[in-house]
Amino acid sequence: MKPSFFRPQILQQNVQMDGSINFMTNGDINVYPCPWEDEKQVTGGERVRYRAGIEVDADGRTRVKRYNDGLQGPKHDVLYETPHGAVKVTRPLYRSDNGRRRLKDEYVYVTFKFPKKYGLALTKALYEEEADQIMSYLKTRKEETIWK
Repeated sequence: MKPSFFRPQILQQNVQMDGSINFMTNGDINVYPCPWEDEKQVTGGERVRYRAGIEVDADGRTRVKRYNDGLQGPKHDVLYETPHGAVKVTRPLYRSDNGRRRLKDEYVYVTFKFPKKYGLALTKALYEEEADQIMSYLKTRKEETIWK
């Protein structure tokens, strides 16, 4: 790790506290110290934010935000699948100023995954068969898909 990216830990010492943990329905986790732990101070008097959405207050209250907070779901939508291949498309992206689609940032991906144990001859035969299936699917979508 480079020294310029090193961020010192702001916790004062190793602190052990009794507390309660609340698991929220939206995926957040809140940790509250018990009232008899008021005299302990965890940080230097300010709220500390760490990567991965963790916030620690000076009195020990900790909030952990759920992973993928604010995202709209997966990056790719699966259009068509074969036993060893898939056709995926990136989700539509819209400009914030005029609401038009950003077509230059949308892509169609065709991926194949064959196990190594199949051998070269079987892999080539399966690839030819599944590539034909995928190409026929893409030809049927020619009217619906915006091609560059």
